Amino acid sequence: MSFILIVIISQLLFTASDLLARHFMSTQGFNVSTFVAWWFLIYVGIRTIATFGQLFIFTQLEVGKTMALFGATSLVLVNVLGLLILKEQLSLPVYFGILLAVTAILVVGLSK
Repeated sequence: MSFILIVIISQLLFTASDLLARHFMSTQGFNVSTFVAWWFLIYVGIRTIATFGQLFIFTQLEVGKTMALFGATSLVLVNVLGLLILKEQLSLPVYFGILLAVTAILVVGLSK
């Protein structure tokens, strides 16, 4: 399996768990009962699997490149899922800024 695919899957799992937490935390609040609920166990499980993916990538690539790839992937996934699932629409200048940030991160991350 390619390193890029592991980065994408790992970041997708982190982002999915963040969406899960956002949903339940906004309805149940920040209290003890929230953290002993079934969904929180699923949340922790998803994040644990995602962490294993990140740790594997950290052992295979240089740290600077690894973080650049995680950053670019995260920026893209969060904004795509924010648009598709949460119906969040940002302004065109913000999307352009995100494109510039992803481009810069990829240049650093993929350069030799």
